[in-house]
Amino acid sequence: MSTTKYIFVTGGVTSSLGKGIIASSLAKLLQARGYSVTNQKLDPYLNVDPGTLNPYEHGECFVTDDGAETDLDLGHYERFTNIPTSQANNVTTGRIYRNVINKERKGDFLGKTVQIIPHITDEIKRNIKMLGSKHKFDVVITEIGGTVGDIESLPYIEAVRQLKWELGRDAIVIHLTLVPYLAASGELKTKPTQHSVKSLLETGVQPEVLVLRTEHELPNDVRRKVALFCNVEPNAVIQSIDVKTIYEVPLKMREEKLDVIVCEKLGLDLRKEPKLIEWTKFLNRLQNPKSEVKIGLVGKYVELHDAYKSIAESFLHAGSVNECKVIIQWIHSEKLTDKNYQEELKDLKGILVAPGFGHRGIEGKILATKYARENNIPFLGICLGMQVSVIEFARNVLKLEDADSLEMNPKSPYPVIDLMEEQKNVTEKGGTMRLGAYDCVLKDGSKALKAYGQKEISERHRHRYEFNNEYLEQYEAAGMKATGMNPDTGLVEVVELEGHKWFVGVQFHPEYKSTVIKPHPLFVEFVKVAMEEK
Repeated sequence: MSTTKYIFVTGGVTSSLGKGIIASSLAKLLQARGYSVTNQKLDPYLNVDPGTLNPYEHGECFVTDDGAETDLDLGHYERFTNIPTSQANNVTTGRIYRNVINKERKGDFLGKTVQIIPHITDEIKRNIKMLGSKHKFDVVITEIGGTVGDIESLPYIEAVRQLKWELGRDAIVIHLTLVPYLAASGELKTKPTQHSVKSLLETGVQPEVLVLRTEHELPNDVRRKVALFCNVEPNAVIQSIDVKTIYEVPLKMREEKLDVIVCEKLGLDLRKEPKLIEWTKFLNRLQNPKSEVKIGLVGKYVELHDAYKSIAESFLHAGSVNECKVIIQWIHSEKLTDKNYQEELKDLKGILVAPGFGHRGIEGKILATKYARENNIPFLGICLGMQVSVIEFARNVLKLEDADSLEMNPKSPYPVIDLMEEQKNVTEKGGTMRLGAYDCVLKDGSKALKAYGQKEISERHRHRYEFNNEYLEQYEAAGMKATGMNPDTGLVEVVELEGHKWFVGVQFHPEYKSTVIKPHPLFVEFVKVAMEEK
């Protein structure tokens, strides 16, 4: 297929309807039909990327192999399609404006007045089409953040209008809306959908497909009514009913023939039927576990579960492999104290200390790590969680009082976690950390090597601070071993405790690479060991 096809997914009525899940599910179905597909997210905020956003504001910041800090929807795209994303897959208004202003400063516009149309919309279109032309995908599915009618989204919708005009039959719009159920009258209401489509039509964009989120089955007369009022064929009104897990959505969309409608609209051959055999096996194991295990996730953003989205999903993937339901106990690290931590953690079969930044909640994380170390409870520390295990070991085993990370205490007499050398002259916060995929070599006999089954691995990073190698000999002599190292820099990537059932701290973020088809080996092994706890 020579011409790339473009699908735009917009949303209306309310946010958080699941545009990312619908976009990911459609990508999965088209992929199963034999097409190469990629997903893209256009975010309408002015931050250049979500790297500087508080997790309470925007949930988790997802990191790609090429070091882009991106929206958490890219995590869904990767988990569904098993294809790595890149910087090109997430575009923000901040980045669009920065690019245009940089061009203006260089004189690229030859003295023209720089305006939203055509300059901003041209830059948006360039970023959308780049995935098709440069990376040669058959289909590009672009999700536009926010809801139709938002001021922030208008330039994106205008860019879509122009692209639909330019690309003709090679571009379609899928609009996702809500059909609320009014319990008092026992009715499904289509008026919000009608208003949302009307708002989209006012911008000059006619959607080809409508996906209606609903808690109840949509009768045919409701679908026909929506089709009539919104200028859409009745078979292009798709129901997206609430499900227990997002991983059911591709199967539901297959039942609704979303992929068939899309292929017809875009002039794509249907090719083979999307069987999704591995996907269905995963789902069956997920929904019919033979056992369950309670694992504590200790972090400081636990009120918003999206702040640890990839970790929670990694537990689902690993649980399915082990035919076990992982019950995550969300534990706020600020609420753990010397007086209560043993009581709070006593029922757990495994403890994961989560990544994060800053000193808030750090002492609670140290107590959780101490409990796992002293009670032989399976432990996984990720990024800051690994650094916390190093600090805890220094204080309580090496007896280095006031040992700390320079991030938490710049005056610590024992800086066992130090600022990375290349970070020492960095003054700006955005996009300046050690980001993206780096190599790591695992040592023979290590728990990490057993989990991965290979010595050389590559994992994604997001940090400024590192294990201080000046203390490495002391640690190794006392039983905390560096079992994974970066071959180029000597940076400690993995630490493990000798004599402990399973105590692994990793400087990288394994959760970013866990997918339905390839669950992450560290999570799989961690859950397996936790299941053995009596």
